[in-house]
Amino acid sequence: MIMLRHIPFLKSVLLHSLTAFGGPQGHMGMMMKTFVQERRDLTEKELLEYNGFCQLLPGASSTQTLTLIGYKRGGVWLALLTLLVWILPACTLMTGLSFLLDYFAGLQKKAAIFQFIQPMAIGFIAYSAYRTFGISVHNTITRVITLMATIATFLAFKTPWVFPVLILLAGIATNFSEKRIPQKEIPSKKISWGNILLFFLLFGVTGYWSETATAENWKNRKAINLFENNYRFGSLVFGGGDVLIPLMYEQYVTRPQTKRIQENKRDVLKIDREDFLTGSGIVRAIPGPVFSIAAFTGGMALSEEGDAMHLLGSLIGAVGIFLPSALLVLFFFPVWQNLKRYAVIYRSLEGINAAVVGIMAGSTVYLMKDNVFVHIYEFQWAAVWDIGIIAGTFYLLRLNRIPAPFIVLGCLLLGGLL
Repeated sequence: MIMLRHIPFLKSVLLHSLTAFGGPQGHMGMMMKTFVQERRDLTEKELLEYNGFCQLLPGASSTQTLTLIGYKRGGVWLALLTLLVWILPACTLMTGLSFLLDYFAGLQKKAAIFQFIQPMAIGFIAYSAYRTFGISVHNTITRVITLMATIATFLAFKTPWVFPVLILLAGIATNFSEKRIPQKEIPSKKISWGNILLFFLLFGVTGYWSETATAENWKNRKAINLFENNYRFGSLVFGGGDVLIPLMYEQYVTRPQTKRIQENKRDVLKIDREDFLTGSGIVRAIPGPVFSIAAFTGGMALSEEGDAMHLLGSLIGAVGIFLPSALLVLFFFPVWQNLKRYAVIYRSLEGINAAVVGIMAGSTVYLMKDNVFVHIYEFQWAAVWDIGIIAGTFYLLRLNRIPAPFIVLGCLLLGGLL
C-alpha cells in the first residue's frame, strides 16, 4: 500500500523512458525538465550532484542517476522499481528488433520520422548546460574548470576515461582554496555492505562459472557465458554506450574470427557484423538507455538455439548489463553521503558540478560538429532545419510551458510530415 503513493512518480518515469532521446547528456536535460522543474522530486543542485557522482562509477550513468531519484523518494525498493520501469520499454523494443531483424535489416539509415531527433537532443543538452551554468559556475576557478572540461570533452568525447578523469581533476582543483567553503557537519548514514559484497561475489562466481562451463562443454554454457559477458561490461565500462558498443563489437564480431578461436574451433558467442551494426544504429534512434542494446545482442547471440533461448538471451543480456550498475550506485551513494560531512568533499562538489556543466557544453558542440557543422560546410538546407530545431527546442524549454514529451512528439511528427 505504501508504494501506491509513488504511482504518479513511476508514471512520470515511464513517460520519461518513452521520450528520452539523445543518450546520457540528453537524458540529463529531460530529467532536469521533468523531475526538477515540473515534479520537484529533487532540486537542481541534487540532480547535478547525483549526475556527477554517477559519472565516477562504471555503468549506465543516466540509469544510475534516475535510480538515485527513486532511492531519494522511497528507498531501495522504489529505486529498483524505477530502474525496471526505465529500462523496460527500450529493452522490449531491442528484443523485438532481434526477432524482427529481417524486416529492419534494410533500414540502414534512420527513418525520416527520426530526422529531427538528434538536433532536438542537442537542444536539450544545450538547455541543460545553460540552466546548470547559472547554478554551478560562480567564480574564477569554476569558470576555468567549465572551459577546460568543455574543450576536453569536445576533443576526447569517445575516450573511455575522459569523464571520470575530468570529474576527479575538477574535484581536486577546487580543494586548493579553503576559504570559500568552511567545514560542515552532516550526520552519518548507515551503510549496507550487502550490495557491494553481492557485486564482487557475482563478479567472481560468474567469471569462474563461465570458464568452467566452456572448458567442460556444458549444454547451456552459452547462456552462462552471455551473463558473464554482460555483467563484466556493466561492471567495467566507463563512458556510456559509446564505449560499450565497441567492446561488444570486439566480443561478438571480431573475437570469433580471430585465429586462436578458429584454430581451437571453439563455439563462442557470435553475431553477424551487419546484424550488430543494424542493432547499434537502431538503439540510438529509440528512447531510453543505450545500454539496452544488451537485450538485442543477448537475443542475437542465442538466436540459433531456438525462440525460447532467443528470448532468454535478451533477458539475460538486460539483467546482466544493468545489475552491476544498480548494485554499485546503491552501495556507494550512502558512502558518498557520509563523506560529505567533510569540507574537502563540499569543495570537491564545487569543482565536480562545474565539470558536469563543461561536459554538457562540450557534448553539445561535439554533437553539432557531426551534424549541424557538416551540413553548413556542405551548404545543405538541412543546416537551416538543424539550427531551427535546436533553437526552437531551447526556447520552448526555457519558456517552461510545454512538457518535454510533447516537444519530442512534435519533432517526430515534423519529421514524418517532411
